[in-house]
Amino acid sequence: MHEIVVNLHMHTRYSDGTGTHKEIAEAAIKTGLDAVIVTDHNVLVQGVEGYYRVGRQRVLLLVGQEVHDQDRVPQKNHLLVFNSQRDVATLADDPQTLINRVAEAGGLSFIAHPNDPEASTFNETDISWEAWDVHGYTGLELWNGLSELKTVIPTKLHGAFYAFFPQFIGYGPIRETLQRWDDFLAEGRRVVAIGGSDAHALDMHMGPLHRVIFPYQFHFRTVNTHMFIPQPLTGDVPTDKKMIYDALAAGHCFVAYDLPAPTRGFTFKARGLEQSAIMGDEISSRRGVTLQAHLPQPAEIRLIKDGKMIGAWKDSQACAYSATEPGAYRVEVWRSYLGRKRGWIFSNPIYVR
Repeated sequence: MHEIVVNLHMHTRYSDGTGTHKEIAEAAIKTGLDAVIVTDHNVLVQGVEGYYRVGRQRVLLLVGQEVHDQDRVPQKNHLLVFNSQRDVATLADDPQTLINRVAEAGGLSFIAHPNDPEASTFNETDISWEAWDVHGYTGLELWNGLSELKTVIPTKLHGAFYAFFPQFIGYGPIRETLQRWDDFLAEGRRVVAIGGSDAHALDMHMGPLHRVIFPYQFHFRTVNTHMFIPQPLTGDVPTDKKMIYDALAAGHCFVAYDLPAPTRGFTFKARGLEQSAIMGDEISSRRGVTLQAHLPQPAEIRLIKDGKMIGAWKDSQACAYSATEPGAYRVEVWRSYLGRKRGWIFSNPIYVR
């Protein structure tokens, strides 16, 4: 399997962002991404997918949507839609119908920023997901970079600080989102976790202060989704697009915070009596399963089973564990950065059945 780094969930001038697709692609190339997925609100922009190049470097730009009911107040229940092939924004008033139609079209759906609290100081309302009785969606956005910002700006002074020093924002997924995902996994459900930057590159003014919150290039260095595809990207758009969406559907990916240090090279695998597995796969527990994680640099590794930590390795670059009980096993990795312990890697689970 070949690892690629993808940034997904971002906005252009077609909705509430400030950049063009070309500018986003150029920022992605500068930060070394392999692909980006643009998700403007309630519009499926046509004719912009493809490879963009700067010199010998290239990036694949794909287009999805962030769909929500614009007549709803507040506008909760945002859904990221990938690979649906058609505009589904007209179905936004009924989340279950929306999810069903996306699936019928061969697309993928992810609950966007499941917990997105208000930031009253900046007149930002709570836009969390509320329709938790839905089913059939592919997964959820475990870590949303912009939602996390709302949790650390109780005053305008905090907002000004983070506007100029955004590297201090990232700590990890919002706790309630992480807990809900673990609850789903403990119930035996397959729910794929992704990480999204939610990049807008907004121009903000506060008195004499002016700042872009936050440039695409900064976002692309932070919360990314690393995917495992069967071969390197070929340069053929339909082929590469299929590999990326197949990896997302299977959960062959992990959520990474790449600002403290690059996470490329992380692996989480399982080996059983007759088969092996990677993140997103199922494997039989017959005669036991050996789980192994490897990091690009030493850090604190935590092994989680059905939401409960069952092992921890401090300042380690690898770990191994013999699993004899069925369950959803995932890995979290934490490391110190700018004086605080911060989430670095959140794997999708291996399902031991």
